[in-house]
Amino acid sequence: MTKLWHPVATPRSDRFGPRFSLFRTWSAHPNRWSSAATRPILRRMNGMEIDKAPAETRVVVAMSGGVDSSVTAALLRDQGYDVIGITLQLYDHGAAVGRKGACCAGQDIHDARAVAARLDIPHYVLDYEGVFRQAVIDDFADSYLAGQTPIPCVRCNQRVKFADLMRTAREIGADCLATGHYVRRANGPSGAELWRAVDDDRDQSYFLFATTPAQLSFLRFPLGGMPKAATRALAERYALPVAAKPDSQDICFVPNGSYADVVAKLRPAATRPGEIVHVDGRVLGRHDGIIHYTIGQRRGLGIGGRRGEPESPLYVVRLDAAHNRVVVGPRAALARQTVWLRQVNWLATDTAAQSERATVKLRSTQPAVPATIQLGPDDGAKVLLDEPQLGVAPGQACVAYNGDRVLGGGWITRTA
Repeated sequence: MTKLWHPVATPRSDRFGPRFSLFRTWSAHPNRWSSAATRPILRRMNGMEIDKAPAETRVVVAMSGGVDSSVTAALLRDQGYDVIGITLQLYDHGAAVGRKGACCAGQDIHDARAVAARLDIPHYVLDYEGVFRQAVIDDFADSYLAGQTPIPCVRCNQRVKFADLMRTAREIGADCLATGHYVRRANGPSGAELWRAVDDDRDQSYFLFATTPAQLSFLRFPLGGMPKAATRALAERYALPVAAKPDSQDICFVPNGSYADVVAKLRPAATRPGEIVHVDGRVLGRHDGIIHYTIGQRRGLGIGGRRGEPESPLYVVRLDAAHNRVVVGPRAALARQTVWLRQVNWLATDTAAQSERATVKLRSTQPAVPATIQLGPDDGAKVLLDEPQLGVAPGQACVAYNGDRVLGGGWITRTA
């Protein structure tokens, strides 16, 4: 179903171009306007759902220096809100200067400052390097050492942006914190709810599963109801200096996508060599550190065909950190139907039961699949997949959905 986006502009214009008073999302479906996911978008884009005049509503915008957060600040400033931009310096500024394609680097701080100057809003840079190092980078390295595949962007949102930054926003009298994430927030019968973005290709709900209900009540996501193309168009209309800036691709502290190099620098023991072992127990070769491998990997294993046997592709099936082994096997050995979770954050408190039917995403790039979730004690859960799935990796997140609504999620600890 094709989704369309249309801005309705009032005749008045200012230094940033026509003033946008409403953003509509709809589809060819006749009942789209009556859906629970659409009604909150219309209210939010008109009033942020705060019982104050816009000029009396202070909004802190988390400005990374990218297009999305910059347009978020421009939209809210244009709608008359008291906007303050805050940028977090998350890692060594000197090492970051000149890096492009990643958030929170030196050039990005400069870009955020330039956008704030263009919008004529206050802008502050906060040094969170120590917090980020401990809460995100060290966790990233330790997870790889443990044979897991971590998602540092979730940890950053969970432990820095939606924790320390939110606290700072409250301290300066903000009524809410707005970000450029492509997700939607709706007011449901039991409080704020998290929904997928209208643009499926840009949806970031998987990365925000750890957002607590209390945090969600304070957050706003103005871009969740529009496609990325519309955001780019607005950046040009507002003449923002980042209008042509490419989207972030790499993890901010991982240059050129070389995760292993970063982990090896932080944890030299991570390059300890060990055995590559077939699931049947045969030793097939040697590796230079389990950090160089991920579940489901096929290429670059460094082992040739087995003598006397028909050549068949082998995949990384398991990373045995305790014995420093990379376990490989045929594609069928990757299949998993039971997944255990820890640190479950269940957002849908109005639907919480001992057992829930849902669709779940086991990686950010994979489609959601049907499953039954059995919530357990101590923030744990067991997920029973309707059909076996390949390449389910400890350290990744399992996020549950009911249609477009995010029910909750947790961290994958083991599979069977």
